Amino acid sequence: MMKSFEEFQSFGKDGFEAYVASSSALTKGFQAIAQETAEFSRKSFEKSSSAFEKLSASKSFDKALEVQQAIAKENYETLVAQMTKLNEMYIATAKEAFKPFEASLAAFGVKAPK
Repeated sequence: MMKSFEEFQSFGKDGFEAYVASSSALTKGFQAIAQETAEFSRKSFEKSSSAFEKLSASKSFDKALEVQQAIAKENYETLVAQMTKLNEMYIATAKEAFKPFEASLAAFGVKAPK
């Protein structure tokens, strides 16, 4: 009976350590995501200011339309690239947060998703 209690106690300790490691990984991942989002917002604001200057410098409606279309295309491509990057960061964060639990779950026959 004593051995069972020690195993149970060890299992609880291992679970707590895995939780702490997982929480740490999540915190680091979310900090990186927040920094990336803040940087993207800063760059986006700068580009918007530049775009406004270009639009206000346009002498004709046709030129303004050309400039606006180029800006819209560039903004769309930038947004898609940023969302892809953030998606990859979220996936990496989730994988890092799950790693501490893999050994515990493997003991129960649960396999980690790839």
